[in-house]
Amino acid sequence: MKIVVDLQERSYPIYIEKGILTNVNQYIDLQRKVLIVTDTGVPSKYSECVQKQCKEATIVCIEQGESSKNIENYQALIQKMLELGFSRKDLMIAVGGGVVGDLCGFVASTYMRGIDFINIPTTTLAQVDSSIGGKTAIDLGNVKNCIGSFYQPKAVFIDPNTLDTLSNRHFYSGLVEALKSGAIYDQELFELLEDCDVKEQIEEILYRSLMVKKAVVEIDEKELGLRKILNFGHTLGHGIESASNYELLHGEAVALGMVKMVEDESVRKRLVRVLEKWNMPLEYEYDKQKSFEYMLHDKKKVANMVSVVQVKEIGQACIIDMTQEELKVKF
Repeated sequence: MKIVVDLQERSYPIYIEKGILTNVNQYIDLQRKVLIVTDTGVPSKYSECVQKQCKEATIVCIEQGESSKNIENYQALIQKMLELGFSRKDLMIAVGGGVVGDLCGFVASTYMRGIDFINIPTTTLAQVDSSIGGKTAIDLGNVKNCIGSFYQPKAVFIDPNTLDTLSNRHFYSGLVEALKSGAIYDQELFELLEDCDVKEQIEEILYRSLMVKKAVVEIDEKELGLRKILNFGHTLGHGIESASNYELLHGEAVALGMVKMVEDESVRKRLVRVLEKWNMPLEYEYDKQKSFEYMLHDKKKVANMVSVVQVKEIGQACIIDMTQEELKVKF
């Protein structure tokens, strides 16, 4: 299955196919220097499988977790490519989840003013959402994604077989982003997630989720308007995630953020029903003041106002501006 994200000269394909990890070299030039970035939570067989298809590839493995999206790892990857003599014609490959993809994409966007990179997401979170769209970033301390760029991959390769090695916690946490996509844009996707065995229908879920993000990104690549709807649950969620010192997974924090931002009781009940089925935490003790302070660094804040996303009906989202004081009570 192939999806093309149409962004004129920055367009790129997304391939969804079981077993495609073993055939990446059939779709993209690997006859050059390649830096493969992965993390300790990803089975090494995945990066090694890609390495075997390359003419000259080096694997760098970072520690699993959000805290690895830092300036130190950014600098280390830049230094590694300099040591290996990488030119602007060489390639970076991210093999892993959203942390690896964000970090690798940002390094690629800035090394010698930009080199090619491809995403090979191995988690549900990355496969349904973060591997496409071109948002790349690192964190500064506990402030998420405050250093970054918009930089599109050359291709994305999604092998659903890689999800077999995920824990249930990581698998279902990542699906929260698919639930978000259904809530804001695709009623049928939301209903599918309500009713189906998600593991049996994972390819359909991946496809529909990516089609939502593709549609939004093609209209608003740089998040000047419509793309903000993809942040449903994220403004509060990022604050909660940071205040938890990343004890919460990203999807778990976004789940809390979505429930807190929904005012329509019927929508909330439907969200909660699915999140409970996936064992997402709907109650969590965290420092509300600290969460609010982290939220103040949100990129959608202008002066005292913050753009937030609300869903009043499944499949339809709206963007509203709230004052910081109005938003604080949501925590």
